[in-house]
Amino acid sequence: MRRLILAALGFPLAVATPTIAQTGVEPVPYPEGYRLWTHVNSMVLFENHALAEQFGGLHHVYANELALEGLQNGSYADGAVFVFDLLETQQSDDALTEGARKRVDVMHRNASRYASTGGWGFDTFAANSRSERLVTDGGVSCYECHTQQAEKSFVFSHWSP
Repeated sequence: MRRLILAALGFPLAVATPTIAQTGVEPVPYPEGYRLWTHVNSMVLFENHALAEQFGGLHHVYANELALEGLQNGSYADGAVFVFDLLETQQSDDALTEGARKRVDVMHRNASRYASTGGWGFDTFAANSRSERLVTDGGVSCYECHTQQAEKSFVFSHWSP
């Protein structure tokens, strides 16, 4: 009965997830346990930054073992994964700390599966969801921005030992 009421009110019963048939690209899997991976860097984008509307807040970049090796040697093997964990910020008089999660962006290396986007699959998961995806174009819009880093295998992060 509750589902019928929710449907009548116009609430979706399931989150629309892009499928292979819709985008031609297999969806990127959620990166379970990524906060246990190697932390590569962090940054805070303030409200006056040009990308603040989309990326404003505190973000941390994590790399799995294969991505870390790629950062160190410049070559990324299939299975390399980067995570861009974007969080709101909370500011007090003496500290800036993590707030609620806004999104989790993922770059997943598979040269054949994601050939049309430079060998990387791109996806974004909403807030703390492991299933609600915000990318609906198979990662093409993400890839277009990452082409700025084509000479670095489309990766913005760099290794700082």
